[in-house]
Amino acid sequence: MSDFQTLTATLLKFRDERDWQQFHSLRNLITSLNLEAAELLELTQWKSDAEVAALPEDPATREALGDECADILLYLLLIADTAGIDLAEAARDKLRKNAQKYPVEKARGSRAKYTELG
Repeated sequence: MSDFQTLTATLLKFRDERDWQQFHSLRNLITSLNLEAAELLELTQWKSDAEVAALPEDPATREALGDECADILLYLLLIADTAGIDLAEAARDKLRKNAQKYPVEKARGSRAKYTELG
């Protein structure tokens, strides 16, 4: 069993013990994931690049970063479970697609979108 599968099973048990599945429509889960992503983004609001880069150095801020990342991951696992998506497989497939869109010889060191690589 993969780490994603084990974590998903633990998450589903947590959810089901609280009878929360009734609130977890696909739309609600996607909305919640985006709200959590905004909370992660909020940790960077009004900070310079140097201040953002230093966030993990402070234990309290590092914990906040970890909490928000975990919230995002947990909602993503619920979305994938609800939609019947194997996240590890989907990620591998996406990496293959990106490798085709962004060949090393064209994309190395470039921030251009694949449609602009020429």
